[in-house]
Amino acid sequence: MHPHFVRAYPPAEPAPGEALWLPFHRGELLVRPNGAGVALARGEIGHLAALGTGEPLYLGSLGGVPCFACEVEPGDAPPDGWRALGLRALYGQVEETPYLLAGYAFQLLAWRRTSRFCPACGEPTEPVAGDWARRCPRCGYTRYPPLSPAVLILVHDSERILLGQKGDWGRRYSILAGFVEPGESLETCVRREVFEEVGIEIGEPVYHGSQPWPFPHQLMVGFWAPYEAGDLHPDPTELADARWFRHDDLPELPAPLSLSRQLIDAWVASRRGV
Repeated sequence: MHPHFVRAYPPAEPAPGEALWLPFHRGELLVRPNGAGVALARGEIGHLAALGTGEPLYLGSLGGVPCFACEVEPGDAPPDGWRALGLRALYGQVEETPYLLAGYAFQLLAWRRTSRFCPACGEPTEPVAGDWARRCPRCGYTRYPPLSPAVLILVHDSERILLGQKGDWGRRYSILAGFVEPGESLETCVRREVFEEVGIEIGEPVYHGSQPWPFPHQLMVGFWAPYEAGDLHPDPTELADARWFRHDDLPELPAPLSLSRQLIDAWVASRRGV
């Protein structure tokens, strides 16, 4: 059984003793070599003093072990005995729960850096007990860590799947995607994005999963939708190309890390089972 992560909110205090640490150096997580792979750092709080860390954030506990995020003073290279990995490079080198924890830590550290002043009046903000929110003592404006929902749409037509390509992707193709706009439901966004990007109509979207995407603070929500009508007319401001591909003749696809690839793999598996 994988260890369970239990979130904590200010002003919660961790139990003393060994902790799990997520120190970030210039936006990359510092990890310890562990055989042929890597592992998250463990130790007492004093063990990280040599790294020159800023004030730690207590995130919660993983399998009963307190978890802290912190930022290391920027330098030319990671300190001796540590390895720096971006979140994309970290994928597959640690288990799923620690990987998701690293993304959570990254987003909360970014939130702390960017939420110190009120966007309405410029006054320094104050913490809100029991939450990660920040409140302005002058005007009362309260902010929460941002989350930007985006939809991923796998449009399918019998044995074919619709994939698009952006100009800077090289040979790689992926499913359609876009951010949810104010006043939209997820389903409305799905239909709008498909029509805007390729000019076709789709049937009823079916939810197929979600994924936190800390680049910097997105929530990806995946759907399958059947093709209904229309010819492909890719919007050149959005896509360099869009075309149909059979399940057994696919182009270069996104990395397994992404929900888009996972949706494609699930659809291909469903076709092979027919």
